[in-house]
Amino acid sequence: MRKILKIAGNELKALFYSPVAWFILVIFVFQAGSSGVQWLQAFLRQQFLGDPIEYSITTALLTGMTGMFTAIQQNLYLYIPLLTMGLMSRELGSGSVKLLYSSPVTAGQIVWGKFISMMVYGLLLVGVLLVINLFVACIVPSYDFGLLFSGLLGLFLLMCAYASIGLYMSCQTSYQVVAAMGTLAVLIVLNFIGEVGQSVEFVREITYWLSIKGRATQFINGLVCSEDLLYFVIVIAFFLTLSIMKIEGHRAKRSRWVSIGRYCAVVAVVVAAGYLTSRPGWLLYHDMTADKTQTLTKGSQDILANMKGDLTITTYVNLLGVNSTYGMPERVKGDMENFKQYIRFKSNIELKYVYYYLLDNENIRVRYPGLSDREVAMKYTDIQKLNIDMFLSPEEIKKQIDLAPEGYRFVRQLTLDNGEKVFLRLFEDQLVFPREAEISAAMKRLIVKPPKVAFLTGHGERDVNNVGDRDYFSFANNKTFRYALINQGFDVISLDLSRGGTIPVDVDILVIADMRIPFTEQEQQAFDQYIARGGNLIIAGEPGRQAVMNPLVEPFGVRFMPGMLVQPTKDFNVDLIQCDVTKAAAEMTYAYERLLKKKNKITMPGAVGLDYTTDKGFRVQPILTTADSGCWNEPSVQRASELKAPLSLGTGIVGQAYPTALALDRQSGGKEQRIIILGDADCISNAELMMFRKGIDASNYSLITESFRWLSGGEFPINTRRPDPQDTSVSMELPSMIWVRIGFLGVFPLCFIVCGIVVGYRRKKR
Repeated sequence: MRKILKIAGNELKALFYSPVAWFILVIFVFQAGSSGVQWLQAFLRQQFLGDPIEYSITTALLTGMTGMFTAIQQNLYLYIPLLTMGLMSRELGSGSVKLLYSSPVTAGQIVWGKFISMMVYGLLLVGVLLVINLFVACIVPSYDFGLLFSGLLGLFLLMCAYASIGLYMSCQTSYQVVAAMGTLAVLIVLNFIGEVGQSVEFVREITYWLSIKGRATQFINGLVCSEDLLYFVIVIAFFLTLSIMKIEGHRAKRSRWVSIGRYCAVVAVVVAAGYLTSRPGWLLYHDMTADKTQTLTKGSQDILANMKGDLTITTYVNLLGVNSTYGMPERVKGDMENFKQYIRFKSNIELKYVYYYLLDNENIRVRYPGLSDREVAMKYTDIQKLNIDMFLSPEEIKKQIDLAPEGYRFVRQLTLDNGEKVFLRLFEDQLVFPREAEISAAMKRLIVKPPKVAFLTGHGERDVNNVGDRDYFSFANNKTFRYALINQGFDVISLDLSRGGTIPVDVDILVIADMRIPFTEQEQQAFDQYIARGGNLIIAGEPGRQAVMNPLVEPFGVRFMPGMLVQPTKDFNVDLIQCDVTKAAAEMTYAYERLLKKKNKITMPGAVGLDYTTDKGFRVQPILTTADSGCWNEPSVQRASELKAPLSLGTGIVGQAYPTALALDRQSGGKEQRIIILGDADCISNAELMMFRKGIDASNYSLITESFRWLSGGEFPINTRRPDPQDTSVSMELPSMIWVRIGFLGVFPLCFIVCGIVVGYRRKKR
């Protein structure tokens, strides 16, 4: 060990006598300091403008696409080759390597000594990052040190891996520039090797594991995984071993076949170790973030804990369908990452991919008139360099599964051992892939009976299968919309009582929205039976429907007020009501609490005020109200529609806060019966949910999700809420940033410049 440290010390002296080491250090300090200054200035400016910081400052500073550690990870490949290019090349070029060979040191001691010198330099770079972050921690209360140290560990391991590669390439040539270029070439290969052989399963596992691209990302995000940790250990050991073997080859001549055999043995050991250490059942994790943001929430963990037996996730990819590129062989490993967090808690999850072709797209058919599905598919496979034989024909896929209801789009089917099945979809938004809420909702449906929501029809009600402005397709039945009930764990059906039917016993929530024709006697009886057995309910009224709707709500002690509410404003129609969330609603669910805190609005274009009493056995709580001024009830709907802003309260009209949404509950049939009554049916319509009004921070989707969460007893949608971050303020004023800028971008780099000049001067003097 003494010899190793001696070699390391000599190498460090040679390194710091070189201006290259100091130049790289100064550039590194400036880059890290610049990133820190930019983020601190952004935080302080936001704080100065009075806009609350609701995200983790530590996370924003270090992670993400523009975080400090992310930028360092992306640029390290520029620094390390310049440092390692002379480790052995300098010895080979000057001839001093002969002294090493003749000295009583082994090849292993030489390699480890030089590698340790690079580790020390790497620690110096990490120390620079630590100093900057310690300063930030002094002015940011509750700074997430776990995330900081996890990121530093990942970057240090990445530096060591790069250094081992650079050391090996330096052993290959006496030309330092060639060694640097060789190191860059190897890094490029390791970055892109993950895309090689992805159509062959075993090869895919090996090449994907070999890829160094983004290997430190999980560390930077705060998650330490045994696969990534061992990857760096194996890669470092591999290239150090190759370096030792190279040096030994100069000392002791071996036959070509013996040398080839040794190299093949090392490669085989590395491949085997990489394959075994990446097996899902062998992985270990440690989430170092303060709020465990890199771990599934407790609700999702409980779902997996209660799931018995093996789970198979089969992904059906239609070559000629929408989003097919996400499931093609070259992207399979990346696609599997979507379920890595779930496999962490349930290792017996099997991921399968089924490929087929079926032309169900008119745009493609118009482009290739007269061609069969197979002929069109062959054109696509030729372009993508795929084998047509890996795709099932339309007849073959139809024998396996009926994907017509899914429109033959990219879709997954989750299947348990007991035969329970559920679809998991992609969505037409920027994220595309399902997040924890949607994945956990699908998994929970496999182990519990999903709540069934029945939307009443036959009386002019809103339709869940219609895309018209007034209807409810968007939030109820739209399979490509992330927040639709069917993608959040609910079953949705339309129910027509006009044919003499009853409300099925498996209906958990009944929705009656904007009924225009009164119930018949038989329908009223079916409705009364549903209420008597404790069924949950949503009733949404509209202006002008009081005569039809009041008989439904009066047994609950509620009445739709005559007329309609008006709220004159400068920019919008007088009947656009901007409702506030009440404190009672904030106590019901966390999202209502958040809406109240952020002062979000629920918009109701044409609403009726609600009167209520508490003498019918229900506990009644207003969850939405109008403003307590500037709003009143206009008794005549016709007159209200003729009003135009600006208006003021007229004679005899009193402005006040009117309830526009009520939550009722009582004990019935041994369970809690829950009812929500809305003074407006348009507030959750297709048109209103897609509406944007400048100056109004509306959150009507929250009304839907939280209403159905409350009605389902908290079962669905899945609660994936995480604790609010604590590091959300900076205890420094914006004008003080000038001194931080001077310190990080001036004084700090200058210190290293001065050190470099002093060291160079002393060496020259000697």
